[in-house]
Amino acid sequence: MTSFISQIFGSRSSKSVNVPAVQIYDVEDAVEKPGRSLKHLLKLNHAEHALHNNTPISGLSISQNNVAHALISAFLFGANENDLNSLYESESKTLGPWKDSPGEVVGVDWRDYLGKKEYQRAFLDFFEDQLAEEGYDWKSVLHKFLFTGEGPLISSITASAGQPLTHLAYGLKMSSSVVVMEALTLAATCYHDNDISKYSDDPSYFQQEPSYRSSSILEILAKVRTDTRFCSESLAVAQEQNLEVIFRDREAALLDHCNAWAISSDPVTDFHASQAAAAAIATGIESGVEDGSGLLYPLIMSHAILVLLPHTPKAFHISLLRQWWLMTLAIYIAQLRPEIQSGHVAAYNVHEKDWQWVSKQAISGPHAKNAQFVKGLHALKEIDQAWKDSDEYYLKAAVLLINKFHG
Repeated sequence: MTSFISQIFGSRSSKSVNVPAVQIYDVEDAVEKPGRSLKHLLKLNHAEHALHNNTPISGLSISQNNVAHALISAFLFGANENDLNSLYESESKTLGPWKDSPGEVVGVDWRDYLGKKEYQRAFLDFFEDQLAEEGYDWKSVLHKFLFTGEGPLISSITASAGQPLTHLAYGLKMSSSVVVMEALTLAATCYHDNDISKYSDDPSYFQQEPSYRSSSILEILAKVRTDTRFCSESLAVAQEQNLEVIFRDREAALLDHCNAWAISSDPVTDFHASQAAAAAIATGIESGVEDGSGLLYPLIMSHAILVLLPHTPKAFHISLLRQWWLMTLAIYIAQLRPEIQSGHVAAYNVHEKDWQWVSKQAISGPHAKNAQFVKGLHALKEIDQAWKDSDEYYLKAAVLLINKFHG
């Protein structure tokens, strides 16, 4: 009888997505004041604040600790130590302290506690113990838990609107063992959120025959917008709880559109196109919409995948793209399926604004204390640098986001 492990790895695609490598930093070796301040603040946040925040937040805002995301994004935009300290004070106000877990997570039984957020402190202690056992080789610990074993944590990396994925990308970007261990903790404690892991671990979900096919993300979203299967009183207000409703009650319709995306024999081109689509989703709603910040999640996740792919075994590449697309669809539906303007980014006039201007807005503009906004701008800048965009598409998207943001 074929083992479960064989089923999982037999379902992995042989296609690989060989993307341009992004620049990697080592925060541990920082010598300049901003870098040393970043290192200190990341460790301070790690010591003082829980990863899962119990403070209620309205709209599609995931209630987790985003301090590392905000700090690293601002640092990469050129923030100085005073900017970083001010941002830390602002972002940490609503965070809660660590609480003791009901018990320890130890040994081979660690999987018994997956998805239990009350064990977040115990999971962090567990992964840090593993780090010590591996001689503080965080890459070895990451590979062991993310890519190996039955139901590897990569299968749930896009849970909770991609927060574990995003956290991991920032950890990799800065070579920070502190942030990477936090990311593993998020992946473990979010493991059962909306049963995301089952879609990667069971190949049948992504092999179901869709009612149509398209290579265009935006074309599929246009079909989703008019799909009456998503019309429901339970999906009348944009909020985080909508994700649970969508995966529980609208799974068949969700998978129909998910499997409609045709990934070709050239997945690099498909991924590049999906990143352009993510930029359009993030900036494409009408200016009058009060809060479209939830639509930044697909862009932020896409950037995180760009960072993660060079560190990911090729067998997981296509599955990771499918995970992104499934969560992107769910987020779009949870945000009440707004109309996305077509071609608006390419046609936008930046009026001589450049990335230096964008950086100033990210550090000291009116929305500089909004982590979601700063992460979105950082994602656009790094995607632009990776693909060496000659048409200024991502610069246009960044300027457009700055001018339209109402988060």
